[in-house]
Amino acid sequence: QVRLVASGGGLVQPGGSLRLSCTAAGLPFNRNVMGWVRRAPDKEREFVAAISWAEGTTYYGDLVKGRFTISRDNAENTVYLELNNLKPEDTGIYYCVAHNSGSVYYPFNYNYWGQGTQVTVAS
Repeated sequence: QVRLVASGGGLVQPGGSLRLSCTAAGLPFNRNVMGWVRRAPDKEREFVAAISWAEGTTYYGDLVKGRFTISRDNAENTVYLELNNLKPEDTGIYYCVAHNSGSVYYPFNYNYWGQGTQVTVAS
């Protein structure tokens, strides 16, 4: 059984930082990527970032490029997301996702989803 357990969300002021973590268990050996997708209130799910498990190639959504950094620890089966210079529009539920069957930039191509962690950016 696949499990993606995310943590690290919370309330932060604009301009602040957070670090999200996601530890995976039970993923197929041939997983290709892990990453993050977010859903803001009253909006569709949006690709945030992904990292290829073998090569470490990174991918970012346009709205977070230059502010967020994704990394991984293969030995710990964990992916991290550093969120810097946070803005109110970054508020939402951040889902850890894994193994994509198409383009990494399309949220609904991911086969496995975690339970999500809430990020709120407000004064």
